[in-house]
Amino acid sequence: MPFRNVKIPLGALPRSQMLRLDLLPCFDAAARTLSFTLAAEELHLTQSAVSRQIQLLEESLGTPLFERHHRALVLTDAGEVMQRATRDALERLRDASARVRPGPRLRQVAMTCTHGFASLWLIPRLARFTASHPQVDVRISASMEIMDLERHRLDMAVRFVPSSIGRGQALFEETVQPLCAPSLLRDKTTPLRQPADLAHHTLLTVEKPTGPALTTDWEPWFQVMGLPDMRMKNTMQFTQYADAVAAAVAGQGVVIGRLPLLQSLVDRKQLVAPFRSGGAATRRGYYVEMAAHAHDNPDALDFANWLRAEAERG
Repeated sequence: MPFRNVKIPLGALPRSQMLRLDLLPCFDAAARTLSFTLAAEELHLTQSAVSRQIQLLEESLGTPLFERHHRALVLTDAGEVMQRATRDALERLRDASARVRPGPRLRQVAMTCTHGFASLWLIPRLARFTASHPQVDVRISASMEIMDLERHRLDMAVRFVPSSIGRGQALFEETVQPLCAPSLLRDKTTPLRQPADLAHHTLLTVEKPTGPALTTDWEPWFQVMGLPDMRMKNTMQFTQYADAVAAAVAGQGVVIGRLPLLQSLVDRKQLVAPFRSGGAATRRGYYVEMAAHAHDNPDALDFANWLRAEAERG
């Protein structure tokens, strides 16, 4: 009589086929940051230790999870599948541990936004919220994926979308213009007096996702400025916009500056606009979308109000 629907106990699997659960937090950090170095800082490990743990996980799965490029990581298709599963599993474990752990009720706000908004606008300001709400745990899921708020147990999202389809409270709309380090303007060998001078400079770009080009790309700005056939000396491409901005601050080239996302860097003179005019509206903006259940969370409502107040301050 044939056996059917026989479940093999986990312990009966060969060790080579057993998933190393202890490696998942390391993979989660590396997948979120797309950087072994940043993951190592977050986990208080060395970069080599993170790299080794990722290698062990890939060996146990029998497939690469990252494409390793010069100064950049990209998730493979298998890596994206594992990232979604890992994120969901870790979030469920965190929620479960909070429910079973004795003590006062966990006060938490969970939100999602783009990597650029998180690193360039939100995180530099976040200390002002935590100072006035020290008992509230703010959880940020930075991703280009449009995450479902109910399914991922998120209170809110800050969506970066065309203004014509924005839902919820608008934080600010976006304009773009070239920005660079002050040292580039002081270099008389390659002056930056008019947009056509960009042809002699390194332009810092961000890899295009599938679909329409985002405003981090240069082509839309060239169209607005009447320079559709502009040719550069060379370009330097990054996976994340924040990395392109860091390269601009370091004087390695000119980046399309998304304002007011980068306004604090401009205010501190870390980045300057080389041209008196040159700003272009993108007709895109950042909108706070609240989950239905968030209206029962007073801390989430406070956080949404704080976001709007910070945007007005800027």
